[in-house]
Amino acid sequence: MLAGGTYPAMMALGLLKPAPAHAFNLTGSGNGKHIIILGGGLAGLSSAYELNKLGYKTTILEARERAGGRCWSVRNGSTNTETGMPTTTAKFDEGLYFNAGPSRIPHHHELTLHYCKELGVPIQVYNNVNEGSYYFAEGKGPLSNKKIRAREVHNDMRGYMAELLSKSIDHGALDSSLSKEDTQKVLEYLAAEGGLDIDKLYKASARRGYSESPGAGNKPGKISEANKLADIIQSGLLDPDFYNVAEYTYELQMTMFQAVGGMDMIAKALQKQVAPSLKLGAEVTNITNLAEGVKVTYKDATGEHVLQGDLCICTLPLPVLSNINNNFSGDVSRAIDYIGYIQTGKIGLQFKRRFWEEDDHIYGGITHTNNELTQIFYPSYDYLSKKGILIGYYNFNEKAQRTGELNYAEREKLALEKGRLIHPQYDKDFERSFSVSWHKTKYNLGGWALYSSETRKTQYPALLKPDKHVYFAGEHLTYLNAWMAGAFESARSVVAQIHARVTEQRVSYPATKQ
Repeated sequence: MLAGGTYPAMMALGLLKPAPAHAFNLTGSGNGKHIIILGGGLAGLSSAYELNKLGYKTTILEARERAGGRCWSVRNGSTNTETGMPTTTAKFDEGLYFNAGPSRIPHHHELTLHYCKELGVPIQVYNNVNEGSYYFAEGKGPLSNKKIRAREVHNDMRGYMAELLSKSIDHGALDSSLSKEDTQKVLEYLAAEGGLDIDKLYKASARRGYSESPGAGNKPGKISEANKLADIIQSGLLDPDFYNVAEYTYELQMTMFQAVGGMDMIAKALQKQVAPSLKLGAEVTNITNLAEGVKVTYKDATGEHVLQGDLCICTLPLPVLSNINNNFSGDVSRAIDYIGYIQTGKIGLQFKRRFWEEDDHIYGGITHTNNELTQIFYPSYDYLSKKGILIGYYNFNEKAQRTGELNYAEREKLALEKGRLIHPQYDKDFERSFSVSWHKTKYNLGGWALYSSETRKTQYPALLKPDKHVYFAGEHLTYLNAWMAGAFESARSVVAQIHARVTEQRVSYPATKQ
């Protein structure tokens, strides 16, 4: 937890970069101009937060009875409504939670870290990379239907690839422009990287773990045998399901962080700052550009209401916005309809004990599968406590679509049936679940914007500009799709545009280095 003296101490040790102030340095006042903000997710909340500082009047219309949008931590009493399904309520033990939406903050998402610091939201390290987690491939290969530690697959493949490359170099099959000295350096690197012996052959080492752990006295330990390369290939462990090696992916490289107590602590901190501006339970039904200003119609528990303002920031997810009456231009309407969103879902499973820690020695990280689960996430908080919630599946696209078509009980059954293949402790220790299919969740209808090269080129630009008095903001209007940083960066960019328009200044918001 990076609170109190820990934050500066870690910076002093060079373990964490200071979160820059990221001040706008905007001058002039909004002079009470009324900005209507549609959507109380991170983009909407942070837009209001920054506009209020500049002297604007803001009103946020949020259809749900909670703020935060997809920045949502499911706790006891949390509810969700999906299309064609009854509203469901989480019945977890008090104090337990899982992040149904974003769960990770990359260390280079400086603006997200800035808001955590400015708003007083403590953060802690999120363990995204864990070599002790598993790979599990259903199939008919020699290693199929077995849980294999990630470190075993990773080190075996590094070893075999290094061996093959070393042999190729030795036979002059690679770049002839390398000098003899350069070639020798490459061979030495490959030997170190792959753990090759003096004959340039891969041999299992302690890197990939032990079949018998070393201990006191006459217990040197026994290094586990390497899997055969052909067995790894034939068992599907090199299939696309397992390509996502987190330490190679820019956004997933350590160090990563999370908000202490749940990611929704960030949304709650923003909500506290803008509480007078926020109307919950206010579902937008019509957006109309006027000759001067904008008119928004919304309904709540008391009926239908009309709100007029000088300008509007629309942060609603595009699949939701496409179903709201408006008088936008053809280009904007087309972009709203054409830009796709990913299908994705998660299920949180509560267990009476943290068997993944006690039995499997897994503390955080992700197990990867080729079945409907896709990924199992282990919590990176409350280590060694009695109970816990792990994310029993986090799936995408066709797998998420099929899972989303199941009812809540069927999703739970699927998660348990597939999960027990890896963790047989499920049968004895499982207590309850809560699942979310984002593409079926009302007021979302998707996980995040998913662009093709064509829609990025042809449709994306239309929403970067205001349609008369309506501006658009959210992760879907950045190159940081799916990340909280996208919402924050987009919000700041639009606030700068609006302030420039109102004060007739030349104001630009430079994108934060990500």
